[in-house]
Amino acid sequence: MSTVEMCGCEEQKALSRRGFLGRAAAVGAAAGLAGLVGDGLASRFAFAATPSYTGDVLVVLSLRGGFDGLSAIVPHGDPEYYKARPTIGVPKAKLIGGNEMFGLNPALAPLLPYWQGGQLAAVQAVGQPAQNRSHFAAMEELERAAAGTSVRTGWLDRMLGLTGASTPWAGVSLGSPSPVRALAGPSPDLSLSTVDGFRMSGDTDKLPMAAALRALHTGTPAAVSAPALAANEAMATVKTLTAYTPANGAVYPDTPLARALRDVARLIKANVGLTAACVDFGDWDMHEGLGTAEAGQRMFTHLGELAAALAAFATDLGPTGLANMTLVTLSEFGRRVAENGSRGVDHGYGNAMLMLGGGVKGGTVYGNWPGLAPAKLASGDLMSTTDYRSVLAEVLQKRCRVGATGTVFPNVTPSAFGLVNAKG
Repeated sequence: MSTVEMCGCEEQKALSRRGFLGRAAAVGAAAGLAGLVGDGLASRFAFAATPSYTGDVLVVLSLRGGFDGLSAIVPHGDPEYYKARPTIGVPKAKLIGGNEMFGLNPALAPLLPYWQGGQLAAVQAVGQPAQNRSHFAAMEELERAAAGTSVRTGWLDRMLGLTGASTPWAGVSLGSPSPVRALAGPSPDLSLSTVDGFRMSGDTDKLPMAAALRALHTGTPAAVSAPALAANEAMATVKTLTAYTPANGAVYPDTPLARALRDVARLIKANVGLTAACVDFGDWDMHEGLGTAEAGQRMFTHLGELAAALAAFATDLGPTGLANMTLVTLSEFGRRVAENGSRGVDHGYGNAMLMLGGGVKGGTVYGNWPGLAPAKLASGDLMSTTDYRSVLAEVLQKRCRVGATGTVFPNVTPSAFGLVNAKG
């Protein structure tokens, strides 16, 4: 009999429905704006109100489902790791990059040049202020990022408020129907399947829905007209974009993640004022059959898809684009240290974050490693020694020129790891 911890099918089924309803209540008019376009709420882009924003484009890649940081950034120097994972532990001989304590899963090989070149780093043992093994509840808290307060907006919305973002391009979602609560709040946002596919449903030359919408809202109060007119403005902007060809010989895999990142690169290079982008990449909930570190195995394959998409994205941006972009990964929680009877890992706590960008001080693993000895664990989980918000706060402060990070992350101090260089 397997010892898989059941994550709750009903919770999984309810995520999209409940998340959508919660977001609609949170953003008010902005939710109406999102409803004017197609389905797909998994990736969001946010744009500054004016070209005066001079910080990095912040790309937040959400690894939904509970990313197993111990399989990606492997603590081979901690003997307890192999004791806890006798069949799915990644052998030290197969690891790449890293140092005397950590090594990268070989599936991340496409990213090795960026690790060696100092543009890719990791932070281990990060997490939320408290353990929470519910996907839905943990995601809500991760994207609200204001534990212990009554703040209900998303952290990216609060960041955008500080930059003065007010255009219809304050947010764009792409891919799956999962909403991004990090952008919930007064800053406007849009929902797209793809940049090229962004149009009003049913709008044709014979049935000019967009023109009719503008006419219907002429002279109405701003609170009523703003969502509709903003959608029209956004669609007009898309029509000005030329066909896109990736640069520097970049070849994007034919995957949803790669297509989303390709659109991020396209918008960055189109100089439309991109400030922040959120992209989702799920299916990390590997309670069973996680597999070994070799081709055809579940975790190896999924990490490889992640690495290939990120490598294409970095290649496409080139040195200039990377110098003005910082990407961070987030997940609602990590996985338990010990493998279960189904050769998977159940919901846990402490996790790893990846960081990619020209301002990243890469080629190393940051964080305060607590160790994997049983006495060092938090109810069988990797202890979180670093609040993920402190890592984000350091990035916002040094790369995005957000001085008052306490407004974005209440009661949180930026980390002092020196993860990134201050933007000149």
